[in-house]
Amino acid sequence: MKKIALALTFGLLFNFCIAQDANNLTPKPNYRAAAKYSPTNLGKLVHSTSVRPHWLKNGNRFWYQYKTTSGSKYYIVDADKRSKKELFDNEKMAQWLTEITKDPYDAQHLPRFDFKFVKNETAIQFYVTSTEKVEEENDNSDEEAEKQTDSTETKKKKKGKPKMVNKVYHFEYTLGSNSLTLLDNKKKEKEDWRKWANIAPDSSVVLFSKNYNLYWMDKENFLKAVENEKDTTIVENQWTTDGELYYSFGGSSGRGETNESMKKNKDKRQRIFGIWSHDSKKFVFQRRDSRHIKDLWVINTTASKRPTLETYKYHMPGEDEFYKTQLYVFDIPSKSNILVQLDTVKQQSVQVYREPIKKSSYDDDFTPSLLLSKKGKIYYNTISRDRKKLDICVADINTGETKVLIEERFNTYIESRPLVLLNNETEMLHWAERSGWAHYYLYDTQGNLKNQVTKGSYHVERAIGVDEKSRTLYFTAHGIPKDQDPYYEHLYKINLNGSGLKALNPGDFNTNTSMSDSNGFFVSNYSRVNTIPKSELRNSNGNVVMELEEADLSQLMATGYKFPEPFKMKADDGITDIYGVIYRPFDMDSTKKYPLLEYVYPGPQTEAVNKSFSVRMDRLDRMAQVGFIVVTMGNRGGHPDRSKWYHNYGYGNLRDYGLADKRHVAEQLADKYEYIDINKVGIYGHSGGGFMSTAAILVYPDFFKAAVSSAGNHDNNIYNSWWSETHHGVQEEIDENGNVKYKYMIDNNQSLASNLKGHLMLITGDVDNNVHPGGTIRMANALIKANKRFDFMLMPGQRHGFGNMTEYSFWLRADHFSKHFLGVEATSIDITEMNRDKPKTKS
Repeated sequence: MKKIALALTFGLLFNFCIAQDANNLTPKPNYRAAAKYSPTNLGKLVHSTSVRPHWLKNGNRFWYQYKTTSGSKYYIVDADKRSKKELFDNEKMAQWLTEITKDPYDAQHLPRFDFKFVKNETAIQFYVTSTEKVEEENDNSDEEAEKQTDSTETKKKKKGKPKMVNKVYHFEYTLGSNSLTLLDNKKKEKEDWRKWANIAPDSSVVLFSKNYNLYWMDKENFLKAVENEKDTTIVENQWTTDGELYYSFGGSSGRGETNESMKKNKDKRQRIFGIWSHDSKKFVFQRRDSRHIKDLWVINTTASKRPTLETYKYHMPGEDEFYKTQLYVFDIPSKSNILVQLDTVKQQSVQVYREPIKKSSYDDDFTPSLLLSKKGKIYYNTISRDRKKLDICVADINTGETKVLIEERFNTYIESRPLVLLNNETEMLHWAERSGWAHYYLYDTQGNLKNQVTKGSYHVERAIGVDEKSRTLYFTAHGIPKDQDPYYEHLYKINLNGSGLKALNPGDFNTNTSMSDSNGFFVSNYSRVNTIPKSELRNSNGNVVMELEEADLSQLMATGYKFPEPFKMKADDGITDIYGVIYRPFDMDSTKKYPLLEYVYPGPQTEAVNKSFSVRMDRLDRMAQVGFIVVTMGNRGGHPDRSKWYHNYGYGNLRDYGLADKRHVAEQLADKYEYIDINKVGIYGHSGGGFMSTAAILVYPDFFKAAVSSAGNHDNNIYNSWWSETHHGVQEEIDENGNVKYKYMIDNNQSLASNLKGHLMLITGDVDNNVHPGGTIRMANALIKANKRFDFMLMPGQRHGFGNMTEYSFWLRADHFSKHFLGVEATSIDITEMNRDKPKTKS
């Protein structure tokens, strides 16, 4: 008996020691480190990381703002002259503003300017708001009210204390001059007209929607409306009479509006979206009939005294009904209209091609949307509901007669890019994945193929510009260099006959480019996740004209920040390369064993893997600082920037397609790094990542031990039809009477609820009108019925992105994984890390 007792004692002691060793190997949660890298704090540490050029109309010139730890500076670059100058001297500008406004300024703390270039781009105008209070001038609407009535209420308003407002200064600065000119003290005019006015390119007429119908007014009356929208002398002209809710000519569709606000705003001027002909004589409008589409609802319980209902149309996968589209052409001079000849019996989507907006027009007061053609043609595409049939079409703008130019057919889904017209509209460039890779094809405008322009095992992203004189195409692409990450994007040029392919900003970096309207120069911003972002100016031959900026990360690095590490592993098939990034605690102790967390977004339209340095660290670097190794990685069926095979791998299996790769890569990482604890693997994500993280913990319940799933589309039967039917597939079936039916079958997460072994947290916003909260609630319902314990959080009044509760959701995740992987549960009622740095100005 003594021997047995000794053995039991020894066994208990042995197990205790093992437990103690395990506890000693587990890192302690470091909430303070995670709090240090909140979005608010990062805004103080990292400023500009790229150059965003504002291209000007005269020459190859642009201006930009760049902020460092020394403050903001504004520069103007003339690429033709190879010159870069400060737009103004900060010291002098601070002195002028101080002298005129009587508010103190210095060179490091100038206000943020919103410039408007004037006088043939030789001067800039801008507004500055002072701290000085002045009596508000009566606006026209008050004057109009006084004209119309002399009621007791109006008299009271006249005798009342005047409203005091901050004084506004409107300045003009001539570039290179030595003074600042005060133009006036009028505040910048309200631009409420932007909410409703669609202005013709020649400004002769303005279109808008009212009571679901199309209205118009001439320039004279529009200018009255700009001055005072309530001016009773404004003449409005009604054009259509048959518009109604959900079958309207512009106006609100109900999405994001309460039923009460929809009724209230019905009689107000609202926006009508459409496309103008270049001569301002035609307006093309896509009218969509969704009256027969079923309603969906969310209830906003926090926005007003009474909870309010929001009703909107929402098409779900497999439903027989579908949106019906008509293309109207409105003739401005005659006030008549015709219909483009569409087959309205087919269930299809329609997209009209537009002329690209010039880079030098981005800052214009208004940029009308123009048809691609200047010659009386409407180029558009139709794509079938199952997205397997795409037709490129052209219609005559005067008759509506239409012709199919190009047909694309595929057994999965077809994607597209904007059509490019060139050579006086006798040729066009068409983007297609018909070879299994995305490439451009040159056609004549009768629909005859001339030649394939780009070819090879790489993915062309999009056309940036065409030099018609030299017959050169400029385009961005991925995967051309075989010795680097295939997701890295670069700018290339190639002759339209397919010869002369050349990289214009090569290097083992991801790049983001902005090309001038002339195609002569481009700004290239480049970095990896583990390098300091830099910006440069290059010419159309790829030669560096000048170095522009290098991001100032000095304050970030001073905090102990360390770059993450890119990696490459094999997918579960042992063949396909999977690319990812690993994030570690900055104070990592390699003698300890760290839980592994995977942050996921499954695609198929993208993957949650950063390729460039980013200050958006909320879901990655910060979570690692709590005490985890955090990784993001791709998966077969993810990002479209690779082959069509890779992108469409999950077609027909939209729940499980990426999970084996997530598991297999985690095992490879644990084999490579001894400090990863493969027995503590967690997974988390938002939206599609919420869907995937829950699927992972249910499909591989013995591998993934904890998960946090926010805003997940757990039941894709009630998610929107476009995403679900496109990426998973919908079966078109024709019965014996010729009627077309659509069959949609997809696995959902709740069918696996009984598999749950790990610790799952579900989060959703209660007014999410993208991924309806019903998906998360159905998941919770299934778990309850399966007698499972889990955590559930409803974010009151929040849409899909959680808005101002995003930071709160971060700490929910931190708490969840800390409790279940690090053995420390946060029990304080206050989230100290959110409250610590807030000023306590109110009780």
